Amino acid sequence: MSTMTADSVVQEQRADEAPLGTALNAAFEGAYHERRAAGRALWPSEGMHRDPAMGLTDAREWTLQRLKTIARTGMGHSIQPAESADRDTLIQSLVDFEIISYGDLSVAIKSGVQHGLFGGAIAGLGNESQQQRFLDGALDLTVLGCFAMTELGHGSDVASLETTITYDPDGDEFVVHSPKESSAKTYIGNAAAHGHLAAVFGQLIVDGHQHGVHCILVPIRDESGTVQPGVTIGDHGHKGGLLGVDNGWISFDSVRVPRDLLLDRFGSVDEQGHYRSSIENPNRRFFTMLGALVRGRICIGGGAAVATRRALSIATRYAERRTQFRHPGTDAETPLLDYLAHQRKLLPAIARAYALGFAQNELIDTFGRVAANPGHAPNEQRALETLAAGLKVFNTEFANASIQLCREACGGAGYMSENRLTQLRADTDVFATFEGDNTVLLQLVAKGVLTNYREVWGGLDRLGMVQASARLVGSSVIERTGAGLLAERLVTTARRKGDAAAFYDRGWHAWMFEERERHSIDSLARRMRAADRDSFDAINAMQDHVLFVARVHMERVVLDAFIAGIDACTDADAKQTLQELCTLFALTSLEADAGWFLAHNRMSDARAKALRKQINQLCRELRPRAIALVEGLGVPAQWLGSAMLDD
Repeated sequence: MSTMTADSVVQEQRADEAPLGTALNAAFEGAYHERRAAGRALWPSEGMHRDPAMGLTDAREWTLQRLKTIARTGMGHSIQPAESADRDTLIQSLVDFEIISYGDLSVAIKSGVQHGLFGGAIAGLGNESQQQRFLDGALDLTVLGCFAMTELGHGSDVASLETTITYDPDGDEFVVHSPKESSAKTYIGNAAAHGHLAAVFGQLIVDGHQHGVHCILVPIRDESGTVQPGVTIGDHGHKGGLLGVDNGWISFDSVRVPRDLLLDRFGSVDEQGHYRSSIENPNRRFFTMLGALVRGRICIGGGAAVATRRALSIATRYAERRTQFRHPGTDAETPLLDYLAHQRKLLPAIARAYALGFAQNELIDTFGRVAANPGHAPNEQRALETLAAGLKVFNTEFANASIQLCREACGGAGYMSENRLTQLRADTDVFATFEGDNTVLLQLVAKGVLTNYREVWGGLDRLGMVQASARLVGSSVIERTGAGLLAERLVTTARRKGDAAAFYDRGWHAWMFEERERHSIDSLARRMRAADRDSFDAINAMQDHVLFVARVHMERVVLDAFIAGIDACTDADAKQTLQELCTLFALTSLEADAGWFLAHNRMSDARAKALRKQINQLCRELRPRAIALVEGLGVPAQWLGSAMLDD
């Protein structure tokens, strides 16, 4: 493949695609289409799928060697120091992870650990000297590393990590220690077999004063692979998925580490043993450090989205060729995709995949803009983190639900390992709980929706945060920027029409999504205001409402991105198809939540009942274009690796 040009490879990949599929893909990938196409051309596709019968040890070795093959193409090398990374480089790091996710997901996650997390910690939290010493090795895999944040006792609650990093002035070094069994670092990729250096997060203690969570590089194995003194490493063994990633646990018994291995971009200890930081407020410093690592969350969402597109491509192509029962009046059997029940399984899922893809484009754009501007405003960082958290939840939840749906849509064939769906399902399962537990991330989204929270909540505990939000919100105003401005104009027109708006009226869709979000935020604010400020039970009783606010906010954001994506499409046929897909996405969401719209008088009973009929009609109209729809998702047919699709 190295002798072929990017254009020739892309042309080869597109040879069997219909013009509509090609046009849909260009619109779907938007401003990043050429970049993604170039990545697909660079991708070493030979040997991209692991034998599902491979055992644990062989799977780990295969994954490492496969990652080395990919790294030799330069993929993953776009992780650059925070001070020097430009917008193009930052965006390329996200696209690289997407491309790697076309193959075995163990390889993608191992790349995420090695390049995105370990390399990203050095690039984002280290100083120039540390970056020069370690970053190149992290990117070319000559230094295999771990990202040791999660502990047995604390996962989502990073601020309460128990590992200590204590400065010893006599030796001018740090002592890294796990004081309890619960402080062992757990589920750490690259720990069980391959890692030599770990980016360890713990509480920094200098001269008896605790300065919050910081990160330090700790050697855990020497060049021969022998575990270092004071370090204990365990192997988590066989997992439910991602068999090629060597997850393990690490414990430290007063391990001494040189002072210059503390990643000190946001906090350092000088030669006199004094702690220094450019950010005085410890809470702000903590969130700034975590904000520098937001890229990993974006990558996980993007990888889940690619896995979903792969599954939908397999199931749709299979449903087109697989027949069952004779068609009345003929000797021919009926393809599965001709049955309405099958269309209702796959086509709304394809529509949602498009919706989330357009939203992911918006997230990539936001990340590139904010991360490349060191002087960005706090509200821009907050918006980025909120969007990244919400889309990580939506993409990973959708992956788990839709891959299972695709497995069932393929019957017994879908259960065969050689057809890839069971492995995709197993590998994406954990995406719901790493790089942020989805429930916790939805709470983060809800907090982000309640404006100006960070400026007011500094120094407050969790109960104080909730109470502060209640004082702030009053009557919410949904602020649309960027992709949402077009939707805002459509809403204004739809309000004048009221319930007389057509089912296909995009303004009516946007209006309903906005009404659901607006009402849920306002009612949550009123509940918070009335709550007993000292009652955990009163606040805890609102968690279902908090999660609902987060979900309906993200649904509205995703619809806004879809509307903007359609507006940017220049191909007439593709634009018409995208319009139909967007309507299918919107109506499916409204149907799923019809009870809320009825209970809150946002929709008449007759209109709610008619949703199903409209969705069925859309499915019938889209069915002849089903293969073009999955071609538009950007997964080359020859990369699916599903035996049941072989001619």
